[in-house]
Parts: sequence; structure tokens; C-alpha cells
Amino acid sequence: MSGHIPVMLDEVLEALAPTDGEVYADGTFGGGGYAMAILGAANCKLVGIDRDVTAIERAEHMAEKEPRLVPALGRFGRLDALAEAAGFAMIDGVVLDLGVSSFQIDQAERGFSFMRDGPLDMRMGGAGPRAADLVNRLDERVLADIIFRLGEERKARRVARQIVARRKERPFETTADLAETVEGALGGRRGARTHPATKTFQALRMYLNDELGELARALAAAERILRVGGRLVIVTFHSLEDRLVKAFLRERGGQMAGGSRHAPAKAAKAAPSFHVASRKAGIVSLEEAQTNPRARSAKLRSAVRTDAPAWGGAAWAGFDLPPVEEMEGSE
Repeated sequence: MSGHIPVMLDEVLEALAPTDGEVYADGTFGGGGYAMAILGAANCKLVGIDRDVTAIERAEHMAEKEPRLVPALGRFGRLDALAEAAGFAMIDGVVLDLGVSSFQIDQAERGFSFMRDGPLDMRMGGAGPRAADLVNRLDERVLADIIFRLGEERKARRVARQIVARRKERPFETTADLAETVEGALGGRRGARTHPATKTFQALRMYLNDELGELARALAAAERILRVGGRLVIVTFHSLEDRLVKAFLRERGGQMAGGSRHAPAKAAKAAPSFHVASRKAGIVSLEEAQTNPRARSAKLRSAVRTDAPAWGGAAWAGFDLPPVEEMEGSE
């Protein structure tokens, strides 16, 4: 089993401030690093949520020794419903550690990483279409849009064109197969610090698992279920994730855009539902970045729930891309 290292753990605990008698939700249980640290910091209870069955099995094993941990299988976009089903109508804190977990990356059979050759899967929940289905079936234009928007790959059209040309010869089956095709489309590595396929893999994973959509729904769910004074703490690893969280907290915190003579400030839709102490995101320390390379891009944002009613509706998810469920032949 690989070593799972919770990112910015001290900073997360400081922002969450675990307190005796309170109830928390870890929307991305993963290896349980945050959850167990929170339970260790106070005599509290915690709902450990994950869509990955293997992560929940891990949580259930931990719960045998730590009964204050309540495992809950499901998407964190429904964290309010999952917490209520576990017996908690309101909670005192929500933690979201976004992106793919170390356990998923390190398991070649999950297909998240081209560093370990395996089936081209990438499903966090283990159901529905696989990444192989995307690259073997999607229209070239849609494929290019996904890679450009979610992977921020400037040469997305070239990558999509090469993928479509290659799949006419034989369908993609493995992570190495796709990585080699993308690398060829981009002209090889040429001393680059990261593999040329990194952005394409990231885009496919984010699209397949609707990661931005889930995040948007989770932010709104946290707004609904946090009691007054409850804390929301989010760790992001991708600029699109951080942009979504920043926009949500700016809007729900009453920090509306505009205010110059060229762009008058927009009126808030409702009373601020969150208090945001700092508009700047916390970043990883140099020491942590050196000891845990996966933490280098992490950013932390937090906010405290006010007594204003929830605004309702999900946060803006970012892009107008066709739902993965609309793929022909989807399970």
C-alpha cells in the first residue's frame, strides 16, 4: 500500500478548528488522513464520504476501531443528504480535498496515471463509461473541447486529431497506449518537466467524473447544511477548481465583482451566507512541497457560515460540455 500524505494538514486543522461535541464531514475520505486527524484533535464525530467503494471499505475498517467515524458511500455533491441520512441534520464543518487520491493514482488497474500502465479506466466510482470509451467514441471536436477547457492544453486540436486517427487503426485499451499517442502528437518530451500527456489525462479524468460539477454541487450542499459558525475548508490542486471555489466564496461572501468607474459593482443577490476572512488562498510551505511533490500546486480556501439563509442552487460549474451520460453506449 502506498503512503497517503494529507496535504496542508496543519493549515486545514487550523481553519476547521475541531471542537469537542461537534460534527464534521470529510467529503473526500480517500485514505482517511484528514478524517483521523480531525477525530484526533477533538472529541467530535465525523461523516466520511467517498464515491469510491474501496475508500469506504477502508473507512469501515477504521470505524471498527474508531466508532466516532461514520462512513457514507456517495458523491460529495450530496454531502448534505448523506450527512442527514447518517443522522446529522446540521454539521459544524466541511472539508474537501479535491482531485484524485494517492491510492487511486498508485493502483495501475484504476487507470488514472500513465506512469503505471493499466486499463484506461479513470472512474472514481467504478460505474459508467470508462476513459477508453471517451477516446474511442467521442467526436473529434468534443474531444478537443474537453482537452482544451479542462486540461488547458493549447494544442488540444492536434491531440484530438491524432487520437481519432489512431483509434481508426485499433481502439485504445491502456494508459500507456494513450500516453504514447499524445506524446507523439505533441512532438515528444524534449526535456519537459512534465509528461506531454499530463494535461490530456487530467482533462479526461475531470470530465469523466464531472469533477467541477460535483464541486459546484458540494459547495451549495455545504452552504445548506452548515450551522451558523460552521467552517468550510477546501484544498484545491487545479486552477479551474480554485477559480470555482474563489468565485463561489466571493459571491456568497458578498464580495461582488466591479466597483470601478468602468465596471460598477454588482448588487448582491442576497445577504452573505459566508464570512471570508481572507481573499488570498493559502499555499503549501516550501518544506512540504519538497517532501511531498504532489502537494506543490495545492491551495487552501476557507469560510465561516453566517446566519443568512442559503442562497439555493449550485455554484457555476464552469463549462458547457455535453454530459458524459449522453455518450452513445453509456452504461
